[in-house]
Amino acid sequence: MPIKTNNMNTELQLKKTGKQKAWSWLKTLVLYGIVFLVIYTAVNWWRQPVMPANPQLQMTDYQGHTVNLAALSQDKPTLIYFWGTWCPICTTTSPSVNRLAAAGDYPVVTVAVQSGSNQQLTEYLTEHNYNFTTINDQQGQIFDDWQGQVTPSYVILKDGEMTQGLTGIQPLWSLKLRLWLSSMF
Repeated sequence: MPIKTNNMNTELQLKKTGKQKAWSWLKTLVLYGIVFLVIYTAVNWWRQPVMPANPQLQMTDYQGHTVNLAALSQDKPTLIYFWGTWCPICTTTSPSVNRLAAAGDYPVVTVAVQSGSNQQLTEYLTEHNYNFTTINDQQGQIFDDWQGQVTPSYVILKDGEMTQGLTGIQPLWSLKLRLWLSSMF
């Protein structure tokens, strides 16, 4: 009988060790997650575009149509998406922005930074089936005015004022959530 008791004690100790290992893994995962979020938030805050003191909110898209960002953002928050045809990350983010624009829930205006002539931009947009409103920032002046550092970058305007700025890969749900939050507050 003592042997069985020893075996049972050993089994209980092994089970505890397994639970302890699982708990240790979970704590480590949560800790790394928190560290990642803090670093991500800090980097995003540092790299985000900054609204100019006297922003040019009335522009002309690559097709010659006037786009008034102040007027668009009066009813609903408006997403401004800075991207480039040359930007490899933008090939991941642009389809989500295109879906957001197609849904029509919020106005979306994109700024193609140093992406060639209007003809080259037209060909690129057609090739990728992008139908979002696009301003061709051929020289990168608009992006510079917003102190843009990286593409893709995003700005959310509400009532002609910047409510949020962010950079990098943003999934569709994140963009929708941020637009919704801007409409609520």
